[in-house]
Amino acid sequence: MSLGMYAASVPVFQRQLKALGNVLDKAVPYAAAKKIPEAVLLQTRLFPDMFPLVRQVQVAADFAKNAPALLAGVTPPKIDDNEASLADCRARIDRTLAYVAEFKRDQVDGSEGREITLTIGGNPRAFKGETYLLHFAVPNFYFHCTTAYAILRHVGLEIGKRDFIGTL
Repeated sequence: MSLGMYAASVPVFQRQLKALGNVLDKAVPYAAAKKIPEAVLLQTRLFPDMFPLVRQVQVAADFAKNAPALLAGVTPPKIDDNEASLADCRARIDRTLAYVAEFKRDQVDGSEGREITLTIGGNPRAFKGETYLLHFAVPNFYFHCTTAYAILRHVGLEIGKRDFIGTL
């Protein structure tokens, strides 16, 4: 049996977003105990030219909602980037998980050859579905999840690989 586009996308996004949400849940009491204002934590970066924590969460959630939608040939919903707390970030993840859960296998499977065109840096970029998923959406999704995790670890939150990987 071959691995379908659904199996390579929806469950992958769901598992990792759940893990990211659980890490954010651990950050709430940590920030309070260390007297780190959430607004400061949300703007923490690994390096000045990188996105802060809040943007890492937003972009990860966007890739998770956009990829199945584009593969299914539907327009993904626009979510405003207005999170001001860890709870807001968790709510965005929860909304994204609910949206992603709506996709059925038959909507996504068979999308390997679907033409997907995105505007990146002001320029249109065309992908076939398989290339979009495996070489653009999933790597970007993991990059932003990993960076969010790394920011929280960098500020001292005691999390490890099991927290990042989540429940298999």
